[in-house]
This record gives sequence, C-alpha cells and structure tokens, in this order.
Amino acid sequence: MDYRNFFTGRPTSEICRDLIGRPFYYQAGGKKIGGYIVEAEAYLGIYDRAAHSYGGRRSQANEGLWRAGGTIYIYSQRQYVFFDIACQEEGNPQGVLIRAIEPVWGLDQMLKNRGGKDGVLLTNGPAKLMQAMGIKSRNWDLAPLADSPFVIDLTEKKPAKEIIASPRIGIVQADPAWAQAPLRYYVAGNPYVSGMKKRDWVDDHGWL
Repeated sequence: MDYRNFFTGRPTSEICRDLIGRPFYYQAGGKKIGGYIVEAEAYLGIYDRAAHSYGGRRSQANEGLWRAGGTIYIYSQRQYVFFDIACQEEGNPQGVLIRAIEPVWGLDQMLKNRGGKDGVLLTNGPAKLMQAMGIKSRNWDLAPLADSPFVIDLTEKKPAKEIIASPRIGIVQADPAWAQAPLRYYVAGNPYVSGMKKRDWVDDHGWL
C-alpha cells in the first residue's frame, strides 16, 4: 500500500479524518487482530503546543515524528504504549494518534490480551487498543508502516454517517487555541469512541 503518499501532501488534519473507518490491525502468527478506526487525533508539529515536537523538541523518544510520513511512532507513558503515525515529509514532525477502534478481527485473542475485559472496554482508548493487540513495547517505533506487522488498509473504508471534529482529549495548557483546536475526529454515536456516553450510543454504531 502506498502509505508514503497517503501520509504526505495534504494537511495532517485531513489525513487524520481520512483514517476514520479504515481497517487497522496487527498480524501475528498468520492471524490478524484489530478493527475499524473510530477515533483519531492530529498533532501539527512544532507550533502545536500539544505535540511532542512542539518548539522543535527532538530526541530518541520522539524521533518517529521527525521521519517521513508513514513511519510508526510508538511512545510510552508509564506501562502503556500508544500508536502514532508520522505525517508530512521528513523533518516536519506532525502525526496522528490512533485513539480507538471498533474490534472485528481476533476477538478471542483481544479478550485474553485485555484480561477478560470486554464490550467497549476492549478497545475504547489508545492504550487499550494496543493492549488488545498484544503490544507492550516500543519495538516497532521508527519502522515504516509498510515494513511492519501493522496494517492500515487503504483499499477499504467503512463509511460513517457523521464524523465529528472536537477538541483533543486531556490537553490542558495555557494556550486555549491549541487546547480547544478541533483536531480529534470520531464516528458520531459509536460506543467504542473513548469517553462516549452510553446515552449517545446508536444501534448501528454510526455506520452507513
């Protein structure tokens, strides 16, 4: 798949929105584990106060963001890991965080990986979806997506009735413009979206 072209040549916010509804899975032992992307956040580089690369910060920890579009950037907080993909050309450190998926493939394995937690708790958050896939380390950080066991299928897209743009989650800082920037995209009414209230769930999960 032509990840390089998909993840470059247009605004990162547009790339992020375009990921909604795409299959995202991890291939292990001849099986795939994953589902459809229902929530993602865009981070816009050195001027974005919420981005790991804000102000031009560059280190081993965030090097993935500085690589060419389509490079995996996995970062960790405490014992959790999170999956990002670099966007734009090398040296322009923007990226997208995959926040939640609706699980489809490898459900039994995901249940085991999540210690029996099921329902929306299976994958309704960026750390949860990585646990569900069985990913516990940064081993694939800096790898080109095309050369990894992770797949984002660009040939398929599950159409959403409505994609909402809202402020990103957990962004608390002095600059309200970046804190409130509508750079989080999600399927309206999908129960697997992180923080989605049960009263807002819809029976068709927001798909056409």
